[in-house]
Amino acid sequence: MFNPGHLIVGLEIGTSKVCAAVGEIGSRGEVTVLGIGQARSRGVRKGEITDAAKADDDVRQAIAEAEDMANVEIQSVYLAVTGTHIRCQNSKGVQPIPTVDRTITREDVQAAIHNAKLVGCPNGFEVVDSVRQDFLVDDRPCDNPVDAVGARVEARVHVIHGNSNRIATARRVVEKLEIAVEKPVFGGLASALAVLTPEQKEQGAVVIDLGGGTTDYAFFQGGVLRHSGVLAVGGDHVTNDLANGLKLPLPQAEEIKLKLGRALVDPASKGEVHSLPRDNGLQPRTINVEHLQRIMHLRLEETLRIVATELAPHGALVSAGAGVFLCGGGARVNEIERLAEEIFQLPIGRAHVQNVSGPADVLGNPEFATAIGLVRYGSMREQRKPKRRWDIASTLSSLLSR
Repeated sequence: MFNPGHLIVGLEIGTSKVCAAVGEIGSRGEVTVLGIGQARSRGVRKGEITDAAKADDDVRQAIAEAEDMANVEIQSVYLAVTGTHIRCQNSKGVQPIPTVDRTITREDVQAAIHNAKLVGCPNGFEVVDSVRQDFLVDDRPCDNPVDAVGARVEARVHVIHGNSNRIATARRVVEKLEIAVEKPVFGGLASALAVLTPEQKEQGAVVIDLGGGTTDYAFFQGGVLRHSGVLAVGGDHVTNDLANGLKLPLPQAEEIKLKLGRALVDPASKGEVHSLPRDNGLQPRTINVEHLQRIMHLRLEETLRIVATELAPHGALVSAGAGVFLCGGGARVNEIERLAEEIFQLPIGRAHVQNVSGPADVLGNPEFATAIGLVRYGSMREQRKPKRRWDIASTLSSLLSR
């Protein structure tokens, strides 16, 4: 089924970092991470490329580092996409069955899914990902409509659209390095693939990727992706809040965020001050630690409450029995799990990569979830190639549920 030794590379061009992960598929489909490359990201804002020249350099550096660590030459990548242009929705597509015997064929099912993908797709947008949720034959649930008899087949599909021009910009940055883009993939989906087990997807689970410029989320239930989305809010917004609230330069605000930041205000911090050095021989200035923590708390609480509000209509707050899993750089913030537990009233945990082999320090790093998830996505796609499958969305759905 698999070509042993086949390499798959995931590339995330994020707001705070560029990350490339090199994975190898074994003979039974197992995935091993061989190398990780990173570079500080300078040409991206809110998940979207704003300075292609800077992004070129950062991608080149991350790719080179990954190649050195894995001792390979990277020729193609699966590319993560996110940003405010991403549109995620649940769609329905219907296909009437015109034949006399009313037997539903693979082509009929494919047509129903295709129709679902087109619903609500704005001009200038393209389908990034589509995952089949359910089928109905004459309004009755049906696991596999092929060869069933009915007057119509309906497909319910979760569809993720993205702006074609913005995706093309990211694609061009990669292709300038003479590296092919196998496929753009929604970053929130990739992160979920990396950190959820089949049992968690079945039981119900939410993955929230707290990135530098965006917060991506995905909700699985019954083994199927039920909802996903993007907020244009991330760790950079926390830094900006601190810079404004404490009257600090951005680099210094970022430094104290990492050093003193908390998602919940520590009662013991009342009256505590922290001394900050100043240039040009000036006297150090002090900041109120309680004030710092309160600023962070308010921004992080707002972000997580928006995610909860977005997920509530889709049943996530009552049916995510496995809980909420946090990844991305924001998952490292002290007390972020306790804050999330207060908001979601569900079990909360820091996400870890599942069902992938590799260095422990790589698999345990929540910031690598997206890049490694892209490798998982690619391995699933590779698994599909030799099989005679009638639709990418249907097959990916079945794989996601395993």
